[in-house]
Amino acid sequence: MASSSSSSLILSQLLPPIPSCNSHRFKSLFLTVSFPSSSSSCTFISSSKSLSPIQRFCSVSTRFSTKKPFTVSASSTTSTLQALIFDCDGVILESEHLHRQAYNDAFAHFNVKCSASDTKPLNWDSDFYDVLQNQIGGGKPKMRWYFKENGWPTSSIFESAPENDSDKAKLIDTLQDWKTERYKEIIKSGTVEPRPGVLRLMDEAKTAGIKLAVCSAATKSSVILCLESLIGNDRFKGLDCFLAGDDVKQKKPDPSIYIAAAKSLGVPAESCMVVEDSVIGLQAATGAGMSCVVSYTSSTSNQDFTDAVAIYPDLSNVSLENLELLLQNRAVAK
Repeated sequence: MASSSSSSLILSQLLPPIPSCNSHRFKSLFLTVSFPSSSSSCTFISSSKSLSPIQRFCSVSTRFSTKKPFTVSASSTTSTLQALIFDCDGVILESEHLHRQAYNDAFAHFNVKCSASDTKPLNWDSDFYDVLQNQIGGGKPKMRWYFKENGWPTSSIFESAPENDSDKAKLIDTLQDWKTERYKEIIKSGTVEPRPGVLRLMDEAKTAGIKLAVCSAATKSSVILCLESLIGNDRFKGLDCFLAGDDVKQKKPDPSIYIAAAKSLGVPAESCMVVEDSVIGLQAATGAGMSCVVSYTSSTSNQDFTDAVAIYPDLSNVSLENLELLLQNRAVAK
């Protein structure tokens, strides 16, 4: 088995590196929007073109614009906010370290080893997992990519490394099912809380009559548990649409889940606002023709969010009025 550091190197060679954008000093075209004094957050609108796909499972933009910034007024309205759509992992809760723990617990439980020389089961360290989870959406695609690059492992599931597609699928399914149950145990421990501002913003939307949805690439059972535990049964049952990775054939950054959400909600894509935390989710939302704001986490803060209409460290100072103005003032650079 390749070590975590060598695996990170392999991944970085095959997939373009995430651009370093500390403090989000992007070289892209930003449209500054002035909000009412009640909002203390700093907001930017980007108008770059759609990102190009890369090989295999995902795409990451490496192209930037160097045009000078300019401002637009609130009079140039283009759409009315009719639906607010949240991702789950990273947006409603900061969960990637919990997923990594669950994966490593699964690898240990089934004694997963990618090389005969390995003395310990596979373990994804935090640096490697940050790269992996920001490049490949969905648990099964993550493991499939890793095993294709590092060798299909031996385990207590298969004494010898699986060679045919059927056995490989069984290995992935067994690991993912066990990992999902372990993740549920972590969520049910009572130590996990929603990210700042999420519940208030959901309530504002519901009160205003705006449709509310959650679209996650994760397994449906684990997302349901997260939502019931973190937003409560009443908010969960009050959702106008709920879709998980099980509901679509292609995972983010493919836009299928958001296209399906718009159809289910009966709302045009241009009237939807998506809240995401990563470039994969951003690409899925924009690919569906929707505006997207980013509420980044510690593991996604350096990603290229050029196509987001706004970027926030969390939603604590973001109001529904802010999002409505962002949608109304969406502009495209000529």
